[in-house]
Amino acid sequence: MDKLKLTKRVVDAAKPRGARYTLWDCEVHGLGLRVSPSGFKSWVVEYRPGEGGRRISKRKLTLGPLSKLTPDQARKAAHETLSKARLGSDPADEKSAARRAMSFEDLTKDFLSAHVALKRKPRTLEGYRFLLEHMAVPALGRLKAKDVKRADVARLHAKHSAKLYQANRMLAVISSVYTFAAKRGVVPEGFNPARGVEKFPEKSRERFLTVEELDRLGAAIREAEADGIAWEIDEASPTAKHVPCKMDRMTRIGPHAAAALRLYLLTGARLREILHLRWEEVDFERGMIFLPDSKTGRKPIILNAPALDIIAGLPKLGAYVIAGNDPSKPRADLHRPWKAVATRAGLGEVRIHDLRHTFASFGAGGGFGLPMIGKLLGHKQAATTQRYAHLDNDPLRRATGAIGASIAAAMGMQPSGEVISLNRARKVGR
Repeated sequence: MDKLKLTKRVVDAAKPRGARYTLWDCEVHGLGLRVSPSGFKSWVVEYRPGEGGRRISKRKLTLGPLSKLTPDQARKAAHETLSKARLGSDPADEKSAARRAMSFEDLTKDFLSAHVALKRKPRTLEGYRFLLEHMAVPALGRLKAKDVKRADVARLHAKHSAKLYQANRMLAVISSVYTFAAKRGVVPEGFNPARGVEKFPEKSRERFLTVEELDRLGAAIREAEADGIAWEIDEASPTAKHVPCKMDRMTRIGPHAAAALRLYLLTGARLREILHLRWEEVDFERGMIFLPDSKTGRKPIILNAPALDIIAGLPKLGAYVIAGNDPSKPRADLHRPWKAVATRAGLGEVRIHDLRHTFASFGAGGGFGLPMIGKLLGHKQAATTQRYAHLDNDPLRRATGAIGASIAAAMGMQPSGEVISLNRARKVGR
């Protein structure tokens, strides 16, 4: 086994291979840099506990990631570990014991940094962190991770019954935390206090807009973009006197926010896919969007004529198609413009996510079938599309063209392509 001095230049130059491997230091016997196929690098130290000797099996202890320890710091940590081993203790056992004494709060921090941050998407990390830090840790944080009981988790779950969807997501994340903990030896194998806690029943929240509602929504977006939508306030309220005068009580939305709302409805794409879309990902010649990364990985989106017209008509203010206040960053959300136009259109409890469901419902109503709709929406699993309707086998481009043209017509838009009625689409499909 070749050894070399593990300098900063050497460790930085170490490239990942098909299998995990270790580079060993020539100055500190037992110190090594472990390189994973993913490119993640960590310091390890190998030793024989107690009196040592060939009859004693070697133990290996992880000192920490390369991002946290420089080569000099790793050598110092290795020296301390080897000294403890020579004095008769076993540092690996001590570390395992410390982990078993870990609090629930410390466990969640370890879970987020050593697992979720490395293996999940940033949005997933953000969601997990919110559920743990705002819901689970305040109730369970001070308990030892191994001492958390099923009754503790059940009480916490019941406490958040008013937000049953969040409560169920929190339960699933706690279960993932303990699966991670068992693999790390923090808790015994199979120990999971979230297992067996019954989730709250969830009702389907899909809401599809009708043609009449789409007409009102289209008019509301045009009004908000051109003139603005007046605020609705209670003039008799004690706080009404602090509200701006009627002339200033208008919500106006810019062309990019209006375009985002229309594109969300016309493409069936996810909201982040629209808000984070870069100009370089749009292929006008082929009428396509090529996303390098999405919730389901690399994803092409076929643009129908109305959607293509909207993108082509937007001014380029930066790297992102939907420009926000800072052109160098993607727009964070559409809460304010959506609330204004949805209220003006009288849509009630319709969520912005229901626009994606509406795209799918128009496709199902047009007889384009679940496999096609699932591809247009970017579903990985066929079961995800089962909520929408009947099977068919028409080409994808005709499907998205017909759906987009029908929605655009309902919203009072003027697409450059041919508008195909849904009834006609059904007949052609047969």
